[in-house]
Amino acid sequence: MNQPQFSIITVTYNAASLLPATFRSVAEQQDVHCEHVVVDGNSNDGSVALIEVNAQRSVHPVRWMSEPDRGLYDAMNKALALATGKYVLFLNAGDVLHGSDTLSRIAALPEADAYYGEALRVDEQGRSLGYRLPRPPRQLNWRSLRFGMPVCHQSFLVRRTCAQEYDTNYRIAADIDWMIRCLKVCQHTIHTHGVISHFLVGGISSQRRSKAWRERYLVLSVHYGVFTNFLCHLWMLMRYPFRLLAGQP
Repeated sequence: MNQPQFSIITVTYNAASLLPATFRSVAEQQDVHCEHVVVDGNSNDGSVALIEVNAQRSVHPVRWMSEPDRGLYDAMNKALALATGKYVLFLNAGDVLHGSDTLSRIAALPEADAYYGEALRVDEQGRSLGYRLPRPPRQLNWRSLRFGMPVCHQSFLVRRTCAQEYDTNYRIAADIDWMIRCLKVCQHTIHTHGVISHFLVGGISSQRRSKAWRERYLVLSVHYGVFTNFLCHLWMLMRYPFRLLAGQP
């Protein structure tokens, strides 16, 4: 079988109520060769049975496993090891791709090491809460993350050969460290100028915001230096009231 163009990765634990929308979103992708990689952390809420049923019904191959893990980022590393696609995209339980042609539109773009685009914030009923802020930059490289993540994790597709393992020493902010390290080895990135994903608000970092900020500060200090990181965070602190007014703290 030919190599899939995309591996859509879903890492989940006890999220049976959220999985159907994500499965449906991947299964509905048209005119593209993709696979859905699902890694479950030994759920006890019926998730495994749900995964089995959807794996049989999906028009795209579903590669999955269910076993205990050592946390979210350990599970993500397992998923990367299972993936066979040319590009990988992480889509959490409850997150969906923007439309049935999302992947085919990206596949039609020129060759790149990474593709990125917009993301819409949604509630559990799927209602839009507006664009995720900040909006993606015109050009993306590893230096673009000095002020945080300008691109939503769920709207970032990277060549699998450029995808790094997640650093499991981080408990909350390994995603920004991962994206920086991926971009350091990417030679060419493309802005799709479209919405790629709808992501469900209320992830780990938003639930444990104080610890997330401290860990992210450490990550950015490692990559950009202590002094530069201090200046960048001073600027972020100054603009924080404006983000509150925009409804996105």
